[in-house]
Amino acid sequence: MSQPPPLFSAARHRAQRDRLARLPADANFLAPILAETLLDRLEMVTRDFDRILLIGAHDAALADALRARGRALDLFEAGPRLAAATGAIVGEVDAIDLPLGQYDLIVWPGGLDAVNDVPGALVRLRALLAPDGLLLGAFVGDGSLPRLRRATMAEGVRTIARMHPQIDLAAMGNLLQRTGFALPVVDVEALTVRYAALPGLVRDLRAAGLTSRLTPTPLPLTRAEAARIAVAFAEGADPDGRIAEQFRIIHFSGWAPHPDQPRPARRGSGTASLIDALSPRP
Repeated sequence: MSQPPPLFSAARHRAQRDRLARLPADANFLAPILAETLLDRLEMVTRDFDRILLIGAHDAALADALRARGRALDLFEAGPRLAAATGAIVGEVDAIDLPLGQYDLIVWPGGLDAVNDVPGALVRLRALLAPDGLLLGAFVGDGSLPRLRRATMAEGVRTIARMHPQIDLAAMGNLLQRTGFALPVVDVEALTVRYAALPGLVRDLRAAGLTSRLTPTPLPLTRAEAARIAVAFAEGADPDGRIAEQFRIIHFSGWAPHPDQPRPARRGSGTASLIDALSPRP
């Protein structure tokens, strides 16, 4: 059977990742936020992780924190120059090819939303985990950038795909279950950022590697279209003139199956009546 054409360009992804290596360490405002929340969630896990894989080699602070938790840390990175500079294994997650069952923990701070084969990537990552190994990650999910999305549909702007489709909370939970993860957990955190104008948001998206990598590459905006989008983006600004945009961060985790993990009770095995539990007591 023929494969459908890819939605995202691997070449543009590699270029975006390599661009991160040339930016100041504090240019990507999203990286420390994702790192802090992922590390906070990791602190709630009481077991030790000896062998850790971090997907993405840009955030040195996160890599150092994970090294302090485990005996060995491997980095996996799509950008070849960034990989060479950090000693990372180079490749795309949905084509990752490493020895099976060798990691106790895989951390993925962003990027799942722009993978061509999301189920395939999750299946591969589960296969890399040892039994009772943990996958922990986050990405920019459904409902993000609502102002920018509306602005790109302003009158006088060509109607073509310019922004990525987004994965929602329910879909992510289903994906973890379908790809064989045990005890999946998915939740969302809303992050509001206020901008003076559209160029500030564009700079942040570029610095976080969140600009479009759709294929074929959308036609560039004309000056008139860019001006219309900027005006539409600024409509309904706050009284101080700043414009609030929202990022919805979806956090997810799942475990490689293990016989000793808790299991849900067999359907119909309950002994307490829900009616009795909800009935008022005398």
